[in-house]
Amino acid sequence: MRAMRWLSGVVAAGLMVGGLAMPVRAEDSNWAQWRGPTFNGASEAKNLPEKLTKEQALWSTPMAGHSNGTAVVFGDKIFTTASAKDSMKLSAVCLSKSDGKILWQKEIGDGYVKNSKNDFATPSPVTDGKSVIFLFGNGQLVSYDMEGKELWKRDLWKDHGKWNVLWVYGSSPLLYKGKLYVQVLHRNVPANGLTAAKPGDSLSDSYLLALDPANGKDLWKVVRPSDAVAESRESYGTPYPWERPAGTQIVLIGGDCITGHDPENGKEIWRAGGWNPDKIPHHRLVPAPVAWEGLVFVCPPKGGKILAWREGGMGDVMATHLAWKSPELTSDVCVPLIYKGKLYVLDGDKRVLSCVEPTTGAKIWSNVVDTGRVVMRGSPTAGDGKIYVTNEDGDVIVCSAEDGKVLSKVSLEAKGTRSSVTLVDGMVIVRTGDKVWAFGKK
Repeated sequence: MRAMRWLSGVVAAGLMVGGLAMPVRAEDSNWAQWRGPTFNGASEAKNLPEKLTKEQALWSTPMAGHSNGTAVVFGDKIFTTASAKDSMKLSAVCLSKSDGKILWQKEIGDGYVKNSKNDFATPSPVTDGKSVIFLFGNGQLVSYDMEGKELWKRDLWKDHGKWNVLWVYGSSPLLYKGKLYVQVLHRNVPANGLTAAKPGDSLSDSYLLALDPANGKDLWKVVRPSDAVAESRESYGTPYPWERPAGTQIVLIGGDCITGHDPENGKEIWRAGGWNPDKIPHHRLVPAPVAWEGLVFVCPPKGGKILAWREGGMGDVMATHLAWKSPELTSDVCVPLIYKGKLYVLDGDKRVLSCVEPTTGAKIWSNVVDTGRVVMRGSPTAGDGKIYVTNEDGDVIVCSAEDGKVLSKVSLEAKGTRSSVTLVDGMVIVRTGDKVWAFGKK
């Protein structure tokens, strides 16, 4: 899939030809959602640095608190979130891309809740260049204009019930063609975790919610049924727009299955699963789906091998449309990358990056990209022939997309780093656990 977007009313790079402002490609200048302009972790940005060093960083800015969310970018603005341990404040933050200065910071409310891997500031923001929308793990959903003026605010817990997720809700919203999609795939009994519903709280089914991004009002809500049990009903994935000639579908994953939905009304079109036949109760699902042309890829949890399904089915397509199953490749947390017609899979526990032929699942190469013992939880991103990955200690590793060879590694000394790297305009932007960093040519 290739998502081409053109900026409207803005000349992001100041390109002038014959006195006329020419549009710039959004995949070069913007990273408006957590997996970038193609929704697959890839960018067409050029002149990205091969070697990152702290001494040569363009700038670094301390944040008011931790976040696992990936920074998003539009024009000269960077947006991220923060969860402060001392003040228990959740914040929406806007920085200048040129110098890292905080342009505005808004406190969304109280709610410092975390565990060893997650907190309420995990969902990544989304923007269309006119407004930016922040979602937090306590159900707070708020929209600002680009200058920081609040446009609307919602409390989704209040309106739709608490979210019963053991390791704290972590799905990012999807902003796509005039609709804001929020998926809540959770258990239908209280979770024994930090966001557990209290006795007497109403428990809701899993669902896909569509809202009007202009005013925050619900457009529709559809229940997304599942026969999974306990924690296996939970998902940390993000809704994915699968664009095909026959029409776009919004794809959800979690609850022991993957489903395709009509973007206009949420109606389920097809579903597949089968990776948890014994209904093991702790098989929560973390990686979002990704797609390439007529195939959609699934990473089952807990060492499950990657699956690919073909487009075009209706109803239960588990057997009829299964294209391939990898004999060895797995990813329990990191979302795979699609870049220049290849599928890249990062096994964050073994720190192995693999390049795969997407039509067959055949492995082209595998390479250990980090010889330490620190796991990787950020998903790989790619641009300009390079793949960027992070580990939980705040190390950023740059690899060749051609053969996986490690080109450089820098330690930003930030434990708890789980965000993915953002690539725009010759710049590499990294949201570590405590700062936002920018690298590029000075």
